Amino acid sequence: MSNTIKGEQRPVFFEGLPSSNILRAANKLLYIALLLPALLISCGDDDSVVQEPVEEGIDWNEAADLSSMSLANSFWNSEEKWFYYDNNGKADWNYWPQAHALDVLTDAWLRTNDARYRAYFDNWYTGVKARNGNTFENDFYDDMEWIALATLRVWQKTNDPKFKEATLQLWEYIKTGWNSNAGGGISWKKGQEYSKNACSNGPACILAARLYQEFGDESYKEWALKIYNWEKSTLVNMNNGMVYDNINSETGQINKDWVFTYNQGTFIGSAVELYKIFNEKAYLNDAVLVADYTTSSLTNNSVLKSEGTGDGGLFKGIFIRYFTDLILQDRLDPSAKKRYIQFIRYNAETLWMQGTTKPAILFGPNWTVKPGMVTGLPEQLSGCMLIEAAALLQNEGLITQ
Repeated sequence: MSNTIKGEQRPVFFEGLPSSNILRAANKLLYIALLLPALLISCGDDDSVVQEPVEEGIDWNEAADLSSMSLANSFWNSEEKWFYYDNNGKADWNYWPQAHALDVLTDAWLRTNDARYRAYFDNWYTGVKARNGNTFENDFYDDMEWIALATLRVWQKTNDPKFKEATLQLWEYIKTGWNSNAGGGISWKKGQEYSKNACSNGPACILAARLYQEFGDESYKEWALKIYNWEKSTLVNMNNGMVYDNINSETGQINKDWVFTYNQGTFIGSAVELYKIFNEKAYLNDAVLVADYTTSSLTNNSVLKSEGTGDGGLFKGIFIRYFTDLILQDRLDPSAKKRYIQFIRYNAETLWMQGTTKPAILFGPNWTVKPGMVTGLPEQLSGCMLIEAAALLQNEGLITQ
């Protein structure tokens, strides 16, 4: 049952528009005008797959504006203030993609300082909390971790106290997921304490480390170290960089068949955050091992592989977010930095040239194939995160047009 939030001011993207359906139709006309330069660029040979850049001259800031505006315009439920599950108004409620949608809007706002993105934050807070039963608490620990990571970023950039309070309250819930089964670790789900998953530990480590860097409380650092050491010793193959999905403490069995890009990404993110705290190169070395495995083994022709629609559609974008943070570390070996930048650029160019439905700017699960006129929120978010990453690296002078 949905909760309609009435009386809220609409973000300026929606000002004067009577419905989200009219909005989507109007935006298609807007995209045609905005995309003429990009469409001219896209008249190349999309069939060849090479490891060198496939096209010169893409302005990643323009591409990121178009992709993040598409998310904001075409997926936003302007009545209830949360994101639809696809760009066709599918109202299926799914909690954890809402966190990554907020993250993308934060990326875009930090990159542009455009108030149109900032205008979503308060409405997102009200709408998502209401739709989730007037709380951010959830039975899945990883879901709460994603929300907390997103609200922490908003707090850090806005100083809006409600985002700080939400983050700290979520951390209190998350800590209760730790138990001694399988030697430690945070459970995947309340009531399922035997299942310890990479997706509930990697993001928790990142969150704890960032809370320590923000507030200086030693207990956060202790939690980050405890979670990291447990995950590294239990779920990471330090011989080749594979991050296994989970361990069942009742059987002691580790699921080594499930190796997903987002688990690779959050372990990289955990290592990078601990490197920021301790300035120990060993953490960067851990991150590089996992990054090298991902970029060499979880790809098809040097492009991150499709992991399907639904939840899997979000996995690649999460990897890209934390992989990009690794690239930005000053002490990363120059050869690895160069290789990783080329990987991001090649994936972004392939997506933009081969895998983007234009002028609507829609992304699918396979970054080499256009999705058509309807796509899911998880897949769209992954594409947005890749394009925003390319824009960030361009603005850092690491990718040139």
